[in-house]
Amino acid sequence: MTAEETPAISVEVRDLVKRFGAFTAVDRISFSASRGEIMGFLGPNGAGKSTAIRILCGLLRPTSGSVRVAGYDVATDADAVRQHIGYMSQKFSLYNDLQVAENLRFFGGLYSVPRNIIDERIEAAIQMAGLAGHEHDMTGTLAGGWKQRLALGCALLHRPSILFLDEPTSGVDPISRRTFWDLIHDLAASGVTVIVSTHYMDEAEYCNQLALINRGRIVALGSPAELKTHLRRGALLLVKCQPLGPALEALEQNPDVLDAAVFGNALHLTVRDADRAIASIPQFLADHHVQSIELKEIPPSLEDVFVELASAPPAANEARAP
Repeated sequence: MTAEETPAISVEVRDLVKRFGAFTAVDRISFSASRGEIMGFLGPNGAGKSTAIRILCGLLRPTSGSVRVAGYDVATDADAVRQHIGYMSQKFSLYNDLQVAENLRFFGGLYSVPRNIIDERIEAAIQMAGLAGHEHDMTGTLAGGWKQRLALGCALLHRPSILFLDEPTSGVDPISRRTFWDLIHDLAASGVTVIVSTHYMDEAEYCNQLALINRGRIVALGSPAELKTHLRRGALLLVKCQPLGPALEALEQNPDVLDAAVFGNALHLTVRDADRAIASIPQFLADHHVQSIELKEIPPSLEDVFVELASAPPAANEARAP
């Protein structure tokens, strides 16, 4: 099956479960990703993102459920799956004691890239990664962002139609992270399906479709814009006040406030009724010796939505599509 023959639905997952003994790492997740789509897994460490990706890559067998990648069943045809995918693991997986070009040539061999085109593919990977002139540098001497782009180049040497990235920018500086995401968008525009896990809220905004994952379950599924329009309880208020600590303690006891959390130099409050809260909270804060500087209703961010869903009881966290 060539890249052009890859099904329009590149990845299809139904009721996927993975257990390790009594522990359930992935709990009945379902989703699909289309050709050229960037599908994001957003969740805290230990949520099950890496386990799910390793199953999709054919590196782990599912306990139950159905998983098809590039048209192949990962449980029965994992070898065929691996021929059509690229995988970049959470931890830097290249060899620090090899030169840049040596790492690329080594992985080209692992991916069975034909000898008559390997030099062309290596050159393309070096250009994509912005490593021209550094072909003979020892990989271990590269900055973190360059290492990650080199790892991406290695994962793309065999021109996979589906790319799995497991927290690819963890520990990378913000500028390098943005450069890396520019490369991801270029790949998606060329028709590559990208499945990427992250715990960075700003990176989640770059995805076409997003699965919020907590305790092994998808608690919400949709585009970033769709997810941000669905705060299940009440309205969201921004409160700027001084001092912040006593304000938070007081507002947590206010009967109109369902939830309160610090966001930067302000507070985010989930309230039952925005108009009533905006009218009453300034005096409430004054009664607790807190100066109110600004108070207004705001649209929820992805972080607001995720915090609410992640803090809900497990029974309430059924996957929701907005």
